[in-house]
Amino acid sequence: MSQDDLIERLLDFLRGSPTPWHAVANMAARLESAGFRRLDEREPWQLAPGEKIYVTRNDSSIIALQLPESELNALRMIGAHTDSPGLRLKPSAAQASAGWLQLGVETYGGVLLAPWYDRDLGMAGRIHVRHPDGRLEGLLLNVERPVAIIPSLAIHLDRDVNQGRPINAQTQMAPVFLQGGESADLERLLKAWIAEQHGLEGVELLDFELGFHDMQPPARIGVAGELIASARLDNLLSCFTGLEALLAADGRQGAVLVANDHEEVGSASACGAQGPFLRNVLQRVSDQLGRGGEGEFIRLIQASRMISCDNAHALHPNFTDKHDAAHGPALNGGPVIKVNASQRYATNSATAAMFRDLCREAEVPVQTFVTRADMGCGSTIGPITATELGVPTLDVGAPQWAMHSIRETAGAHDVEYLIRVLTAFCNRAELV
Repeated sequence: MSQDDLIERLLDFLRGSPTPWHAVANMAARLESAGFRRLDEREPWQLAPGEKIYVTRNDSSIIALQLPESELNALRMIGAHTDSPGLRLKPSAAQASAGWLQLGVETYGGVLLAPWYDRDLGMAGRIHVRHPDGRLEGLLLNVERPVAIIPSLAIHLDRDVNQGRPINAQTQMAPVFLQGGESADLERLLKAWIAEQHGLEGVELLDFELGFHDMQPPARIGVAGELIASARLDNLLSCFTGLEALLAADGRQGAVLVANDHEEVGSASACGAQGPFLRNVLQRVSDQLGRGGEGEFIRLIQASRMISCDNAHALHPNFTDKHDAAHGPALNGGPVIKVNASQRYATNSATAAMFRDLCREAEVPVQTFVTRADMGCGSTIGPITATELGVPTLDVGAPQWAMHSIRETAGAHDVEYLIRVLTAFCNRAELV
């Protein structure tokens, strides 16, 4: 497959995944088209060597497994997360001001707020309804047209705005939705969109998890097309590369892709990395394939390795002083090993050495990021998964600019680089 075809597939995935629920639905569709069988956690499982399986939880987290053709003695795990910072609707969202219906929002994760102003906003998420016969159902909703905007205040009315000022998410971020609208209009419109997208009439709205998303489509930009600009690159880019690697693997080894929800808010949930989802699934797989018992499960986990994939901070040409002088990853310079002595990243010298050897094998350049000693460091699912499961782990990611903005930027070549090395990881016979 050409790089152009690969990037177009990534852009399609980004465009069609405005929420974690949509991302998981799209990943599940790709897995099923590749022969993966869906399992239900509520049912007993019957597994066989060489099978391809996947399971979801909350419809926003997913685990896919390529079971080994022979004995299950080690797993090659790739981790990512499906959620991105953004604006989520409050349960009673409708509010009127100055003749306009606006929708109250709360921030999800560490949102970079300023770029949300003056954007064409669509709405997407999950809605639960009651059918006329009493049946309850969860539905995905994606309003793929501009229905709201958060207008900036004119500079004439705020002469000091370019000097920088705090943004109040409660009073200054409510999107403008409908002129002259009232509270009942939100429910009326949601029902109309449900009818339009699902052909359902007469349903009762029970609850929803909805948010706004930028309607500007993902794009390949730059004079030579060397950049990708899109919403939710953090961390759907890692979900995409992990999935591509799993599907491109030769299938002989035991390989796992886990994409958790709720990383941006701490991972403490039933389907987050701090929850039991991954352990539950791997324990059942271990029990099924003849490695029953806690002792055997521990042996399996200690023989396995986890690569946690979450984008890294690329060196910004306008803010070079924000990086340590010796650790400024470049876009299109290859995947980045993320290191932090205080264990904000899970990398150690042993797991980093393994990844460097994989990059050598795959002929992929590799970089390293360490935050400045006088700045705080973010974190990922890597340390959380290592803590919960005990698996030797490292943190890597594609470099990007504008992390947590409504529109982020990454290098087009880094997509192929990361897929290539993750595929080599899935195919490696011996883990060290």
